[in-house]
Amino acid sequence: MSTRAQSSPVPAWDSTNTSTNNLPRRHRTAKLWQLLFMLATIVAVLTLVAMLFNIINSSFGLVAIQNEVEPETLSQDGVPLEQLSKEQLVAILKDKVSKGLFRRLESEQPFADRDQANVYALVVERVIKPRIVRSWTLSESLLQRKAIEAEVSQQYPNARLEFRSWFNPNFVSSPQSSVPQLAGVRTAILGSLWTILITIVVAFPLGMGAAIYLEEYASDNFVNRIIQTNISNLAGVPSIIYGMLGLAIFVRGLEPLTSGALFGLTDPTTANGRTILSAGLTLALLILPVLIINGQEAIRAVPNSLRHASYALGATRWQTIWHHVLPSALPGILTGTILAISRAIGETAPLVVVGASTFIVFDPSSPFSKFTALPIQIYQWTVRPQLEFRNIAAAAILVLLVLLLSLNASAVILRNRFSRRL
Repeated sequence: MSTRAQSSPVPAWDSTNTSTNNLPRRHRTAKLWQLLFMLATIVAVLTLVAMLFNIINSSFGLVAIQNEVEPETLSQDGVPLEQLSKEQLVAILKDKVSKGLFRRLESEQPFADRDQANVYALVVERVIKPRIVRSWTLSESLLQRKAIEAEVSQQYPNARLEFRSWFNPNFVSSPQSSVPQLAGVRTAILGSLWTILITIVVAFPLGMGAAIYLEEYASDNFVNRIIQTNISNLAGVPSIIYGMLGLAIFVRGLEPLTSGALFGLTDPTTANGRTILSAGLTLALLILPVLIINGQEAIRAVPNSLRHASYALGATRWQTIWHHVLPSALPGILTGTILAISRAIGETAPLVVVGASTFIVFDPSSPFSKFTALPIQIYQWTVRPQLEFRNIAAAAILVLLVLLLSLNASAVILRNRFSRRL
């Protein structure tokens, strides 16, 4: 008897029956996982909605404002205060404030160089002195309007009730102030933009250069494996550690460079290396491992057949990388850059360590200027005891989100444009 005849084949109905019996269980398992994934998505969306609601709820609402001096008492010949000339406003300011304060305001910026709007703002801040005696959230303002009006008329008879949007053009264009209703984030916005610009200019070329070398040139040896492992580990180091590194290297070790003294460009207000340049270099170190890893992944995703075809046509390795590999990997590289910038623009701990100012009223004019940033300003306002500072902190969060989304949108548009060219 032949071997073929002696072998007994496995009945086909066994596997068919097993598959049929397991089919309902597999469908139930798939349905369970689908529900779990849907639940995770719903939780994430609800968390995002709750966060946005909390921010918007604090950024708008009714406020009760009470002036120390009523503007009507300062009008002249029936002309409202806001329509008086600059000279008239300067005379009011000189008459109503102390001589020492007037001299300090003159030394900060001569009144001859100020415009009418600037002097009027000083009169409002230093003479009228509007003070918010009570504020309410947006939900309270919409649902409890009558009760709020009754409370104001009873407890604050001299105050006026008005609906206030803390997030407004004046808030974006005004510098910091110790008075919540006069405070703005212009200085913080400029500081954040300066810092992020330096971060991108330094980190992007270094990150892409390291990614190209490790992926296209470096051989698989012990040294390069150690380098790759350390880069992966550095991506998970807490940001406060990078702040301490930036303090030791850029603020103290390279103080002549970061303060501008090496170039004779030291800002008169800067006494050390706690400048925008130090902050930008520190954030560049922070996002550098992320840029390298994302760049490697994008380059690794380019098919080897593209490289072989280029070599077959006589191209050198660098010509292949520059003309074929990088254009194909650029969308993925820009995606990683977007994520890295998003992390850097919201960092607070490294900036605190390298010396970001919590209160500063002058705009940064160079990389060697003292600075503050939006995350620092938000943190400083949230720890203040007055409720009004929490309102402007929420408005500053909206500004930060708009700035972040604008930068990300620009990067996405650039990425999509390169993707269409491929």
